[in-house]
Amino acid sequence: MNSMNILVTGCAGFIGSKISELLSLRGDNVFGLDNFSDSYDIRLKQFRLDKLKHLDNFHFLHCDVSDNDALKNSYEIIEGTHGAKVDVVVNLAARAGVRYSLENPWIYYSTNVFGTLNLLELCKSKKINKFVLASTSSIYGNNPTPYDEGQVVDKQLSPYASSKKSAEELCYTYHKNFGIDISILRYFTVYGPAGRPDMSVYRFIKWVAEGSDLIFYGDGNQKRDFTYIDDIAKGTILAIKNLGFEIINLGSGKPVSLIDLVDMIKMNIKKEVKIVYQGVHPADIHSTWADISKANKILDWQPDYDIKQGIKSTIEWYNNNRELVKDVEL
Repeated sequence: MNSMNILVTGCAGFIGSKISELLSLRGDNVFGLDNFSDSYDIRLKQFRLDKLKHLDNFHFLHCDVSDNDALKNSYEIIEGTHGAKVDVVVNLAARAGVRYSLENPWIYYSTNVFGTLNLLELCKSKKINKFVLASTSSIYGNNPTPYDEGQVVDKQLSPYASSKKSAEELCYTYHKNFGIDISILRYFTVYGPAGRPDMSVYRFIKWVAEGSDLIFYGDGNQKRDFTYIDDIAKGTILAIKNLGFEIINLGSGKPVSLIDLVDMIKMNIKKEVKIVYQGVHPADIHSTWADISKANKILDWQPDYDIKQGIKSTIEWYNNNRELVKDVEL
C-alpha cells in the first residue's frame, strides 16, 4: 500500500493520538493539528504528543480548527514547508463531554460544528476527496437498543450530542454537493491507557487506586458499550477508503453495567471502595449498545479486546505512570 499524507485533527487527544501513532507506524505522513484546549488536564495531552514527536513521519502544528484563518495558514505550511498535498482528513478535533455542554454550549458548537465546516471547506477548496468524522453514540439518545445506523436520531439530549449531529448533517451536504467521500464513525464509550480523566473508566480506576469515594450518578445499573482504544483506532483507519457516504458504529457490542465495571477494577487493584450515590443527570443515557454488524460487513472490522483485557491494560498503564496521574484533575 502506498503511503498517504493524512491530516489528523485533535492529534493530542485520546483517540487522535492513537490513530496518529498507528498511521505513522504504518508509513503514512501524518500532519497532526491540536489547539491544546483546557477541556481537561493538558498534561495528559502533552504526554501523548511527546510520544508522537519521536516518530519520524509525524509533524505537529498548533491550530484551532474553529479558527478558519489559522487552519488555512496551517495548510499552507503543510504545502509549503513540507511540500505535501493532503490525501485524507481525519477529524478527531472535538469538544467532548455531555454534562459540561449544558453549561457552555457555545464552545461545543464552535469546535464541533464550525470546526467541521472549516475542514470540509478546506477539502472542497484543496480537492481533498476523503474525510473521516469522529461522531458519537450520544447522538442516539434514548432510542431502542442495540443502536443501528438506520435509526432516526433527531432528539438529542445534550448540546454535545446535538453539535455532533449537526456536524454529521454538514458532512452529508458536502458529500452530496461536492462529491467528497465521507465516513462518519459513531464511537461508543472509548477507554484505555492515557484515556480522558473525565470518563468513567479513568475516574473509577483513580478512585479505587487512591481509596477515594466513588461516585455513581444513579444506581450503577446504567450500561455502557465500553470500547477499547486500539479497536477504535483500527476501525477508524479501516474507514480511510472510498465508501461514498457511510455512517458506521464502532463499539464492542457488549454493554457492561457500571457496577460490574467497578467490580472488575476492584478485583484487579485488590482494593475495596465506598460508593456514593447521587442523582441521575438529565442528559445521561441509561444504556448504550452498538449494533456493529455494518462495521463488520463494510470494514471487515470487529473488536479484538474484551472488557477484562482492556481494563487490565488500562490499570497497568495507570500504575506505570503514577508520577503523571497523581496530580491530574478529574
